Amino acid sequence: MHMYKIIEKKKNKLELTKEEIAFFVNGYVNDEIPDYQMASLLMAIVLNGMTDKEIVALTLSMANSGDKLSWKENSVDKHSTGGVGDKTTLIIAPIVSCLGCQVIKMSGRALGYTGGTIDKLESIRGFKVQLDEDTLKQQLEKLNIAIISQTKNIAPADKKIYALRDVTATVESIPLIASSIMSKKIASGAKNLVLDVKVGSGAFMKNITDARLLAKTMVMIGKEAGIKTVAVLSNMDQPLGQNIGNQLEVQEAVSLLNGNGPSDLRELSITLASYMVSITKNINYEEALKLVVEVLQNKKALQKFNDLVSSQGGTLDLDNKAKYQYKVLSNKEGYITKMDTATIGKISGLLGAGRLVKEDKINYYAGIILNKKINDYVYKGDLLATLYTDKEIDLRNDYLNCLTFSNKKVNNNIILEVIRWL
Repeated sequence: MHMYKIIEKKKNKLELTKEEIAFFVNGYVNDEIPDYQMASLLMAIVLNGMTDKEIVALTLSMANSGDKLSWKENSVDKHSTGGVGDKTTLIIAPIVSCLGCQVIKMSGRALGYTGGTIDKLESIRGFKVQLDEDTLKQQLEKLNIAIISQTKNIAPADKKIYALRDVTATVESIPLIASSIMSKKIASGAKNLVLDVKVGSGAFMKNITDARLLAKTMVMIGKEAGIKTVAVLSNMDQPLGQNIGNQLEVQEAVSLLNGNGPSDLRELSITLASYMVSITKNINYEEALKLVVEVLQNKKALQKFNDLVSSQGGTLDLDNKAKYQYKVLSNKEGYITKMDTATIGKISGLLGAGRLVKEDKINYYAGIILNKKINDYVYKGDLLATLYTDKEIDLRNDYLNCLTFSNKKVNNNIILEVIRWL
């Protein structure tokens, strides 16, 4: 078998066999196939696409390229395609683990706008994101929940291929995106999976057509891999909730678990948690929804979050210690009808809440609290947001430039669509 022939075959829009796909995945991981040949094949895939059979074969080959974990039948995972202010894991993991589902999340640190789930948890003083195997098993038996950093060699083929895609303009391909995400989820071992596919100005998928195709592709892969999978398409035309930034997002998650919190974050968290419970316990969505709402209302989910923090060595201290606060006041009047969510995320990163390269240090207290969002009516002089940072950097005008005003409201549902394999 020769890489040249495989490249030529895909260039001519022919379907690759699973043996050919396994050959180039394993060959690239083992440094037997050079970057220039893999880059050529990736470009051919971007231009000519892949069939469902090819996508499944690629996903499974990448999933099998490293360590593979396996958890109980009641194990469930959630994956988000990434957004601004997305702290749902901190809310739904405690909820779901209260209801007889085992949640073991191996999360990462983010590179870009704001911190990932691990960055958020590390903003909690003393929280340990690495647990040895025995401690992890004991915690799962006791609490049904653990959130840790990825320490195993999970899907190394995906890591290496993605690094090449990032520098060869081959990132934007549904087959490559879907196989990248699902290879890690399959290797991580959960038997049930809910996907939160973001759509809008702050998401990788800017329009619902592409987001729907990505969601359907990932659900198809899940079915072929024997994982019960549901995809929820959610609106990312504005930041999720009101708080952006690591400690600020922990603060908001705790507030919601305590019965408060913004309506969009609450609705999305309840929806995702209900689908996780529904597919894991094999009950209908309405029954799962009642259970989810109950553990929120009786504060059992809040107690579970506190138990998680305590078990992993953390102590909650939600006082923000940022050195500077810049208040953004409105210079216009009307309804906010559009937010440049990606730029707002970048502003949060510039304040210190994100990293441009993986070696950058995050300021856990940096970020933004939004006082006004889409469809809120604003008068001149109203407080729109507060920027928190340790830097002498004034980004108030940059934030103002992210907002569009009008004299009427716009449609702004948080849940756009749900896709599951029937």
